[in-house]
Amino acid sequence: MRLLPVALLLFALPALAQVDARVAFLTKQLEKGKDPRARSQAALVLGATEEPEAVRPLCTGLEDESEVVRAAAAKGLATLKEASGLDCLKKHQEKDAATLVAVREAIKALEDFKNRKPRLYVALGLKDKTGSLSPELVKISEERLKRRLIHAGAMLAPPKETKKAAQGVLKKNSIRGYQLNIEISNTEGGGLRLAVLCLRYPDMALLGQVDVQASGAEPADLLKALIPKAIEDAAETFEWST
Repeated sequence: MRLLPVALLLFALPALAQVDARVAFLTKQLEKGKDPRARSQAALVLGATEEPEAVRPLCTGLEDESEVVRAAAAKGLATLKEASGLDCLKKHQEKDAATLVAVREAIKALEDFKNRKPRLYVALGLKDKTGSLSPELVKISEERLKRRLIHAGAMLAPPKETKKAAQGVLKKNSIRGYQLNIEISNTEGGGLRLAVLCLRYPDMALLGQVDVQASGAEPADLLKALIPKAIEDAAETFEWST
């Protein structure tokens, strides 16, 4: 077994609690701002938030009276890379030629992202070891993990997949398979830890573990910060790009 380094993150971010507030603020700017330039900037920043909640205001922005804002909303949806944004883009009826180009480019970007060749195959398991998180928060965290993995180029394995079926997928796509068993636990300082145990899939050969932890905010905000860091560290540690 190859010995891999353990990645550890220790931080306290008071700004974590501002994630939802930031989306809400940008949404208000996009929907009620008087200056089209400010509304268009809000749309572009919403697209960079990586928050699925940004889809709704961006879709609403496609109906703005300003063609500059509508184009920015389309670009924001392309940047956000949420498949749910495709529906409003395809339904949108645009008369301005330049904005229509932006809408079509956004549709193509999202369809290309949706249909791109996978880089790895991942079976995911998530357990709450704290005993204090709500089932809803655990479910939301699981969905965030899935989105992060998809954005990292992963195809997700179905639950209870047979070894033969998994091997068929790996052979067909010429990619590697990984099993990620992730546990959420409390830290001594009152924060949360994500322990990411990585195994080869479907053979289940142990590759190593990555730990990230944080404190200084509510559990929901801590998990929002820990999930992308856990996936980034796992991708680097287990060399998903090679």
